[in-house]
Parts: sequence; structure tokens; C-alpha cells
Amino acid sequence: MQLHGFNNLTKSLSFNIYDICYALHEADRTRYIQYIDEEYNAQRLTQILKNVAEIIGAKVLNIAHQNYEPEGASVVLLIAEGHQPPFDQSADIEAPGPLPETILAHLDKSHITVHTYPENHPDLGVSTFRADIDVSTCGHISPLKTLNYLIHCFDSDIVTIDYRVRGFTRDENGSKHFIDHPMNSIQNFLAQETLDHYQIIDVNVYQENIFHTKMLLKNFNLDNYLFGISEIELSESQRHTIRNRLRHEMLEIFYGRNMSLPNAAPDRTNMHDVSTEALRS
Repeated sequence: MQLHGFNNLTKSLSFNIYDICYALHEADRTRYIQYIDEEYNAQRLTQILKNVAEIIGAKVLNIAHQNYEPEGASVVLLIAEGHQPPFDQSADIEAPGPLPETILAHLDKSHITVHTYPENHPDLGVSTFRADIDVSTCGHISPLKTLNYLIHCFDSDIVTIDYRVRGFTRDENGSKHFIDHPMNSIQNFLAQETLDHYQIIDVNVYQENIFHTKMLLKNFNLDNYLFGISEIELSESQRHTIRNRLRHEMLEIFYGRNMSLPNAAPDRTNMHDVSTEALRS
């Protein structure tokens, strides 16, 4: 497609990525928050954003970052589409930013942002780490290229993704184009391995170029969700209770509504079975 001038379409990709954990003791819940703060500090997230910029073909111009005490960070990346001279790392500045952990990347016509939110349930021992990621681009670069990379950068138990194309661009004959690539689902851009590991639901508004996808990890191995303890150290009653609490947390996030916590549930290892059962109820 030959365009009249610059491609003015804005393509925005938004993620909510959740990692769920269970800590039996209060001290372990505190340690989990500390672990998340160290694992996803400003330096680690800066590298992730730099990799995102490389994937979509944008160049980093400058970086500013700030770690906070006791937890949280802010990072700013200045990046541009196309080739640019290498930036001077010595020119990095420390910039203040809001808590919780925040990362912001500016393109010459677009931006990338990441915000992290670790938190604990006050009573049930469940801890949830959420990363909000937005990749918004103009021109020929596409944020859809970052899908598989970002999903696997985090321990993603639940993922909600929104993709929207806004505005229009004109071809050389003056006709408007409201999207510049064929698309009927975000799933079209996910790797087969990713598709195999998640239960996926689409809610799309095609005439508005709005695409929404929700993903829930299918396999459930309790040891993968325990912090500070292993499954073998728990009694069968404790395992049963913890499984119920973890599943309950995951299903509430996936379906976006509060649900009653069951007193008992069959011992399943596949989240697809549990979520289907929840829908029937």
C-alpha cells in the first residue's frame, strides 16, 4: 500500500500479566514482596524495555531510572523509529516517579510503559504480582511483535491483552485506511507453544478495530505456586485448602468478578476443567 505521507495509525497493545503465589507465613509474604522487588527492579525492567524496542525496530536514545526504598522504581527510555546515533550512557539522569514500580519509554511518536503491583491478600495467604504493560506505536513498527516475548518475560498465570488501532492514514489516492494489516484475533500472533499452554477467550469488536484476549494457564502444579515451602511439607488438608485459594484467586482475576470461595472442590490439575465448572455455576 502506497501512502500519502506518514502512516498516522496508532497501534496500542496493553497487557495485564499476573503471577499468583501462596505464602503460608506472614514472614514469607514479606519475603515474596522483597523477592519481586529484586527480581523486577528498574535495571531488569529497563533491559526488558530495551529488548522490546529492538523487537519493534525502535532505537533507544536515552535512559533515566530510579529505584526507591523500600520498593518500587521508575525508568524512562527515550527511543525513536529508525536509525539513530548511539546514545551517551553518561547522560543518564535520575528522574522521580510514582510508586509502585513504574517504567515509561517514549518513542518519537509513541511510548512504552510498564507498572508493577505486588500485593498480598490480608487473610488467605495469596500474593499477586501484576505487571501492566503498554506498547503504543505509530508508523510501520508494530507492537504485536512483542506479544510472545513479553508473555514469557514474566511468570504469567493470567494474561489479559487489548489491542486497538486508532485514527486513519491515507493512500496515495486519498482513500482512508483505518487498519494497515489483516487481523481477526490477537491469537493470530501468538506462538503455538503459547496457545497450547493457555485457555484463551476472545472478545473482539471488529468494526472498531478493537481486540481483547484473556488467557489462563491450563496446567496447575502446586509447587510452582508455593513460596518459602514445598508441597511435600504440607498435609493433604493444607494442600487442598491452598489449591482452592489459588484457583479462586486465578478465576476471579480471569473472569473479572468476585466469586464465592468453595469449601471443597475436586482435586484437579488442569485449570481449564475448574474454569469451565465455574462458568456453569
